[in-house]
Parts: sequence; C-alpha cells; structure tokens
Amino acid sequence: MPMTYNEVIEYLFARLPMFTRDGASALKKDTDNTLRLCQELDNPQNKFKSIHIAGTNGKGSTSHMLASILAVAGYKTGLYTSPHLVDFRERIRINGKMISEETVVSFVQEQQSAIEDIQPSFFEVTVAMAFDYFAKRQVDIAIVEVGLGGRLDSTNIIHPELCVITNIGMDHMNILGDTLEEIAYEKAGIIKKNVPVVISERNPAIEHVFIDKAVALHAPLRFASDEIEAVHIQRMGTGLAVSVENKNTGLQNHWLLDLSGLYQRKNVLGVLVAIDELRKQGWKITDNHIREGLSQVKKNTGLLGRWHTLSDDPLVICDTGHNEDGIREVVENIKSVQYQQLHIIIGAMRDKDLSHMLPQMPSDAIYYFCHPDMPRALPSDELREKAVVFGLQGEAYPSIRAAMTTAKDGYQKGDLIFIGGSNFVVAEALKLNDQ
Repeated sequence: MPMTYNEVIEYLFARLPMFTRDGASALKKDTDNTLRLCQELDNPQNKFKSIHIAGTNGKGSTSHMLASILAVAGYKTGLYTSPHLVDFRERIRINGKMISEETVVSFVQEQQSAIEDIQPSFFEVTVAMAFDYFAKRQVDIAIVEVGLGGRLDSTNIIHPELCVITNIGMDHMNILGDTLEEIAYEKAGIIKKNVPVVISERNPAIEHVFIDKAVALHAPLRFASDEIEAVHIQRMGTGLAVSVENKNTGLQNHWLLDLSGLYQRKNVLGVLVAIDELRKQGWKITDNHIREGLSQVKKNTGLLGRWHTLSDDPLVICDTGHNEDGIREVVENIKSVQYQQLHIIIGAMRDKDLSHMLPQMPSDAIYYFCHPDMPRALPSDELREKAVVFGLQGEAYPSIRAAMTTAKDGYQKGDLIFIGGSNFVVAEALKLNDQ
C-alpha cells in the first residue's frame, strides 16, 4: 500500500531502533546489517568516490566545509551527515540540495521487505539510502560523516579517497571507551590500507594510536596542526576571519568563513590540508574555489546550529556542542560576546558526562533547565539538581518552548540568550524559531 512521505518517516522513526531516541541499545556492534542492505542494492558504496570524516567534535563543520569547496570547484558532491536538526532530508544532499521526499518514499517502499527481514537500525537504513542515492545520481565524490565512533560505524563500508579525523575528546564513553586512547582507537578504525589520512590536530597523548594504525596499513598520515596554524582570528559579523600560516614557509593565507564559531579555527586547518591532499591526487581545486567555498558554507550546504544566531533582538544564539570539549568551546564563544545578563537554556541526554560539562558553565548566568521531547533526554528537574551542585542557578521547565518563552520575557536590551547542551535542544529551538 503506497505511503506518504510523513508516513514513511513515521515508519522509520517508530519501527526501527534509533540511537537518538533509545541510546546504546539501538547500536549494532558490527557493519553486517548495512552490508546486507547494500548487497540488496547492488553495493552502491563501491560506485562513487568518497571522503570519510570522523572525530569527537568538528566533523560536521569539516564535512560541510569540504562539501562546499568541492561543489564550488565544479564537482557533483554528495554529503551525508547526522543527526538532522529540522528535516530528516538534511542528512542526504547533493550540492546542498536535500534528497527529495519522493526519493525517500520510493526507497523505503522498494526496500521494505528487506528492511523487515534484516531489521536494521534507523541509522543503518539512512546510510544505505544515502549510498544508493549517491550511486544512482552519479556523484563525483561524496563526503561521508561517521555517525558514532568509526571502526564499527555503519558508514565504515566505503573505501574512500581520503580519511579525515578532526579531534578526539571524551564523549559516548559508555560505547567508545573510558579513555582518550580507547576512543582514538575507535576513530582510527576508519583508516584504510594505502588511503591518506589527515588528523586535524596532534595530541601527543594519543598520536601513537593513529601513527601505529597508519603505519600498519601503509596509509600516508598528516597532522594538519604540524603544517599550518591559525595565527589570527577575528569575528566579522556572522563570520570569522582566519589568518593561516604555513609553518615551513612562513607564508600566510587569509580566509573568511561564514561560520562564526571560534572553534572553526581548528576545523579549517584539517580542511585546508585535506584539500591539499586532494590536489595531490589530481582534483582541480584552486585557492579561489577554497575562498568562495569557505565564505558560503551555509548557503551551499544548509549547515545549521553551529554558533547560529537565531535573532538579533533579542540576541539569541544556539550551538550543538554537547560534550566536555564542545562545552569548553561554547563557553569561549560566549566570553567573546559583550552582554549585560547571560541567559542559558540548556538540556542534556541521560548518557552525557555532566560531571565534566557542568563545571565549565558560567556561574553568573540565569539558567533555564529543559529537556527535548524524547525518552533519552534527562528530565529538566534532574538536570537542575545536578547543576546546582556546581553553583548553576535557575528553574526547571517542562519544555523547550516554555524555557524560551520565559527567557525572552526576562530579556532586556544588551542581554544574551544562549541555547544548547544537546543537538536535540538546538533542533527544537530551530523549529520553534521557524514557527
């Protein structure tokens, strides 16, 4: 029986195990289901070139920057990312344009018997859908972002032209491991035999994990932070001016990003070295392509939620940072803004390491504790109880809408309202803002 787009999305959300809703119980400890699904589709993952992106923070921004540059350079560029914030179709794009509702519907209806038989997770289905779409649309290259970890991630069935690993931090420890070394091992799992790999920043404590894996697989390895550094950054309206110096030659290049988060100074290093590696492989990418691509990431790819200004009056900014390192970067960005009173709307998932996140949060802010509408979310009153221990004061609210309404009611000119703590808090805020 034919289904509408909304019915298909409801089927995927309700029928299949979903990490964003169910947590670790939705994850499969191997790539078997994805391989089985792709075999049903005549192995689309082998029919297009790709770049594989992993990392704790920054992999989404890095993926979108690379996709923007490659599209500007004239390549038909696929982009697979997760999770989506507003529309499921954000996950699968070609040259910035989302997959059509009709294509989503036809894929699910045509593969429904295989889905019922294999019983894949929600993520496994979306990966297979993306790969099938990229193969059928004959993309020149696809940027594929890892969902979680790397070694056992559903996306790790591609054989890419290049691997990029952004950084390693403490996140999803209940799944990936309790130490940076264990987490690095999982991320390094995307490294393939003879495939170049770029690590955005060198961390002496765990560099051996990547070096050992790269040596064992004869994969050429470059640490971007060894080669170039951001010597000057300045926020320019809703963008960021970054001066990047080559450590060997001393020559500088100046780039203007349309992304204003200060943490992009780290991500852009990995992007620039990745582009250099692609050039060595024969991809035709000029400095002007890079310049235009970096200055139009949001326009070219639809990127949302990275130090994203929702409104100027009241001044409302959101960011998807949701782990120890991500929150550290968020706080640095907050400090770079002049304001009279800081209002923070915050929510978190049950499995987050709040003991390392909450102590970093500003104690002089008024907090509005809330939780997104999903079972995995930590109830707002429990979040408030945990936050009080670290000197964070505020009230618990039953919904993000209620928290936003109250914060705006208390807003006075010159204040700043920040919304974050979770992808899913930001997702709801974006939807409410559109309404």
